[in-house]
Amino acid sequence: MTQQHQGAQGGQGAAGTENPYARSYASQYGLPRQRTEEPPLPEDTGTRAEDGPAAPPQSGKPAKPGRDRYLDLLRGIALVRVVVYHVFGWAWLSIVFPSMGVMFALAGSLMARSLSRPAWGVIRGRIRRLLPPLWAFGALVLTLLFVGGWNPADGGTWSLASVLNYVFPLGAPPYPEEAGFPGGLLDGTWAAQAAEVLWYLRTYLWFVLASPLLLWAFRRAPWVTLLAPMALTAVVGTGLVRIPGETGNAVTDFAVYGSCWVLGFAHQEGMLTKVPRYLAVSLAALVMAFGLWWASGHLTADGWDLNSIPLAQATWSFGFVVILLLYSPSWQELPGRLAKWDRLVTLANNRAVTIYLWHNLLIACTVLIVDKFYELPFMDERMMDALSTTYTMWMFILTWPLIGLAIVTVGWVEDIAAKRRPRLWPDGSRRGTGRRRG
Repeated sequence: MTQQHQGAQGGQGAAGTENPYARSYASQYGLPRQRTEEPPLPEDTGTRAEDGPAAPPQSGKPAKPGRDRYLDLLRGIALVRVVVYHVFGWAWLSIVFPSMGVMFALAGSLMARSLSRPAWGVIRGRIRRLLPPLWAFGALVLTLLFVGGWNPADGGTWSLASVLNYVFPLGAPPYPEEAGFPGGLLDGTWAAQAAEVLWYLRTYLWFVLASPLLLWAFRRAPWVTLLAPMALTAVVGTGLVRIPGETGNAVTDFAVYGSCWVLGFAHQEGMLTKVPRYLAVSLAALVMAFGLWWASGHLTADGWDLNSIPLAQATWSFGFVVILLLYSPSWQELPGRLAKWDRLVTLANNRAVTIYLWHNLLIACTVLIVDKFYELPFMDERMMDALSTTYTMWMFILTWPLIGLAIVTVGWVEDIAAKRRPRLWPDGSRRGTGRRRG
């Protein structure tokens, strides 16, 4: 997350805060605990990832049909990086690859391209692709919460009304800081881990709704529109001006990633090509250096985790994205050794919403599975010590088959939302493809 979020009722998890997945044996053996960051939500391009060769929304060049495999690769990397971060909690990953800024920039570029059509139709299409997967996720989470004894009315009228954010995520959904689970199988913080990822959907939805106005402003005052979100971050993301409650969190999220979103506009509109490359790269490097300098003086308990330092996140992500967009190749297919990852990249892009929504809860479920390993009859003290040493690695390994199970079980909802024929495993192979509905 971009900063500490406090839920509408009870405790929405904080970015960069510890993620108390490990319990029972995990706690007994003193295993490390994970911090929490949010994964990216993919942007629809109007075509399927398996539709074949693609071309990017090149600045100042006519768009070609299909998808840009370079952009698809970036989305795939971002998803994997987020899962790795959530399991291991390595703060330096926020510097090596600021996935959220990258994803917002890609989404902004594609949104600008789509807004050549009537704005309302574009917004409606984006929302349509977003909501059904959210409803499937929210239905399970709310059912488990209600079975566990949670009553949102206990938090008052506002908490009860905010349940609607599970239907349309304009704000923060409520959930208890400690929640029961059928059979007591999961730690009481499972609800916070499951629901806190929804902050990204809220921010994405805000950007989608604001895009017609932002694009209008960008075309009239490009530099002001591009830099204004970072200026806003310097005000609301540093404590200079404090906006209380979830409203403050939402405004800060919007500000931190606003310049990246507008950078997508600049890429699509050809603005970046008008700046000499050496100058753009030099300025981007200076902005990134400022971000690291600011972070060095505002380190939190999470150290160099930029997700906990809004202004550092905004400036580092901005410079990083500028360089990526300046040097982005035009790949109609993955080149060289990357080609062997083509199906996984295609699958990740076709099911990115599913991976995004479910992966945090699935990571929590891996603790339940790994804990059961200690109860195997052949486990002796030496083997238990070895398992404790590699506990987090086993969590990481087990997360992927659980994600695969989620893709098969609920991933097809993304196809329904996109008005496509449902597919169980859309990795681009012949058996995974299906015609789009008319």
